[in-house]
Amino acid sequence: MHLNESTLCATAPSASGSGPGALSLHDIQTGTSLASWKQTSAGTHCTAMVQSRDGQGGFVLAAQQDKSIMNVYNFQKDQLALKIVLPEKLTAIATDPRGKYCAGATAQGRIFLWEISSGIMYNSWDAHYRQINVLRFTQDAAALLAGSEDSGVSVWSVSRLLDEGLQNELPAPHCTFTDHTLPVTDIVCGVGSFPSCRVLTASVDHTVKLWDPASKTLLTTFYFPQPIACIAWDPTERLFFAASADGSIHQVNLFRQREDKFSQAAMEAVGGPGVSDVIRINEVDAKGAKKRLISVGDPVTTMTISLTSSMLLVGTASGLIHTYDIASHQLLRTLSSHKGMMITHLSTMLRPPDLIGHISLTLGSGGDARENIPVRPVAPFQRIRDAKAREVHDVSSMLPHSATPTGLFFSYSREELIRDHAFFVQPSTVSPEATGVSLQTRVSELESEVTRLREQLGKAKGINDTMWETVVQRIVAEGREKGQLEVKENGAITGGDVTEPAEGGRRRKRNRT
Repeated sequence: MHLNESTLCATAPSASGSGPGALSLHDIQTGTSLASWKQTSAGTHCTAMVQSRDGQGGFVLAAQQDKSIMNVYNFQKDQLALKIVLPEKLTAIATDPRGKYCAGATAQGRIFLWEISSGIMYNSWDAHYRQINVLRFTQDAAALLAGSEDSGVSVWSVSRLLDEGLQNELPAPHCTFTDHTLPVTDIVCGVGSFPSCRVLTASVDHTVKLWDPASKTLLTTFYFPQPIACIAWDPTERLFFAASADGSIHQVNLFRQREDKFSQAAMEAVGGPGVSDVIRINEVDAKGAKKRLISVGDPVTTMTISLTSSMLLVGTASGLIHTYDIASHQLLRTLSSHKGMMITHLSTMLRPPDLIGHISLTLGSGGDARENIPVRPVAPFQRIRDAKAREVHDVSSMLPHSATPTGLFFSYSREELIRDHAFFVQPSTVSPEATGVSLQTRVSELESEVTRLREQLGKAKGINDTMWETVVQRIVAEGREKGQLEVKENGAITGGDVTEPAEGGRRRKRNRT
């Protein structure tokens, strides 16, 4: 199966009052329509997608903007798969990257948190006192961020929201960002685990702010000439795009080139001092800002960047989808099949392997025995919190299946494995009789070895004694010979005087007697 990138877009009726909206999947290179799902009119930030992964098919959630209904679509059918009745009309929804939880926000500032596979409502609380415009999960699903009309951005710990012991307590936010002065319109979470990631927030107050959740502080403020409606952040965090309702898109580079003390070109990060750091886009580098400006001509409603970070996809209020080359800002193509509608959602992903009408619904890439990819379970969401349902907690889950033969990656055959296993475990699987015989054999071998070593020791001792006696006798003989030579030499020197003392002594003894 080839890995082709595709674009998922959601449309809704424009202000002029056209027909109902739809969900569409297009090839990102050619713009060809791959699939379409009708009977939906989701507003901005009211569409969420979970990709096909781990051997299970993905799905799309679309909260309807005119009623308290959420439509569920899967990639294997071109029809509505499930219609969920919600407790209230939702103004924003979000799913975590693994497709386990769904969060929904209301116009009264309330947030609901459901488990998708069971439909259990884990929590519901008043997060803001005005309408919530956008919800976002961090990439590790550890935190949930909400941007509201009250100009605040609240950050919530998902683990605390799911904690059974805290269900009777009012949730408290991990932190709250309050530096915006007008309604928040968009939030983008950067790469990394929470709280080490960075967060970008856009507002009607003409600013985009960069936050550090770890220190709960503001890093930099970017000031634009117009109110910002949506933003798109490069996955490598080199740059981001900020779009406004007048059709202008500003590219903001987060790194700039400078000369170091050795007059060598070096790169440095932009911003970071904190609240006092305000970068005005058109005033710092007017000529460079003009080069980094993209004029669309229509109000921009949503943006996204391709998986390769080479293309920028822009959705407009007139239903056009423009594709720009990021390096040159050249317009590559314009998709006009949704003209007359409003583009409310754009996201890029790999073409689903279970996409209806395009690729066989198989997990493997070949073979005769093929199994269909199961649909990821989505249960109707609870409208109220139910403690008994949380205690039972019935979740239908499916283990991922791989149809790839093991031998393609591991050539260790079953016969070799059994033979090697028998060889290594042989000492522990012998019978007691065989163990006794082997011990007796080992004792006999050790006794013969001791006997042989004793014989060698006796031989070595005899050789050592012989060598010792020979050396000692030789030394004694040499000493005797040397003493005799000294006596003879002394006698030759003194002559007859040697015997006088002896004779004198005998005379003295005679006189005494």
